Amino acid sequence: MSTQISAHITEVYEKIKDNIGKVIVGKSDTIDMLIVSLLCGGHVLLEDVPGTGKTVLIKSLAASVSCEYKRIQFTPDLLPSDITGVNFFNMKKSEFEFVPGPIFANIVLADEINRATPKTQSGLLECMEEIQATIDGKTFKLAQPFMVIATQNPVESMGTFPLPEAQLDRFLMKGRMDYPNHSEGIDILARFDKFSPLETLKPVVTAEELVAAIQELPKVYICREMMGYITSIVEKTRSYPKVLLGVSPRGALSLMKAAKGYAAIAGRNYVTPDDVKRAAHPVLDHRLTLENAARIKKNAAYEIIDDILGMVTVPTEAVFEER
Repeated sequence: MSTQISAHITEVYEKIKDNIGKVIVGKSDTIDMLIVSLLCGGHVLLEDVPGTGKTVLIKSLAASVSCEYKRIQFTPDLLPSDITGVNFFNMKKSEFEFVPGPIFANIVLADEINRATPKTQSGLLECMEEIQATIDGKTFKLAQPFMVIATQNPVESMGTFPLPEAQLDRFLMKGRMDYPNHSEGIDILARFDKFSPLETLKPVVTAEELVAAIQELPKVYICREMMGYITSIVEKTRSYPKVLLGVSPRGALSLMKAAKGYAAIAGRNYVTPDDVKRAAHPVLDHRLTLENAARIKKNAAYEIIDDILGMVTVPTEAVFEER
């Protein structure tokens, strides 16, 4: 298998990550998750308390690639047409004209997505799954590459509408920022002392280079034994105690796709068990529907996936690399 496949993807990954590192202190795993999702053509949900740098991270990612970026501030009075666009009647031309909404961009920030009503949230479903938007019976293809990065605040419940399972399943991965440690906190203050480095951040990857990397990712090899490993993990979630609804086949496909992404950024053309394990939590945690008693416990889904990873036999004799 040609080593050029992973080499090009790794080059794109390193350029973007190094550029984001000029703004964001630490958070290597979260940055990797965002870049892998971008390479997979997937979407990300970032959940954390205000002020942890979610929006700054997303803006840094968008500024690192030569693609169009739009931000949508979700509020209770936001309408689906505010996202997808609307047809308005042009009096001078005596005809209807379509005005595209912010969803017609390459990287879209859905800020505080859980503040919008379910009707508005559902306006994203077709866009995220089929990369298209239907307005007044006419279907419009969205730009390529296309990625939605949504944020939500987990500590507030007033004026919010929890995302339904069907919409959570549209997100390839879900992650957190978490508070910085003491050393990182000092570095953040020093980095932003005079000005925001985000203001001077320049693109380091063109849209063409990014699309080429996205198209190469499916070529990363995964052997049948690794497919069996992924299937066994997913099947365990469906019979695990305290889990009402396990991971769907779409979740299994997402895990395989993300594992290929982690393999590629590591410079490999084939998937190993470590790639699957690294992708397991961000891909699977938010896809579990737990019993009410389990939901109360913090990090319950994380612990369940951790337990399942320890239960499933890891392939040891399989030939991971295609010969």
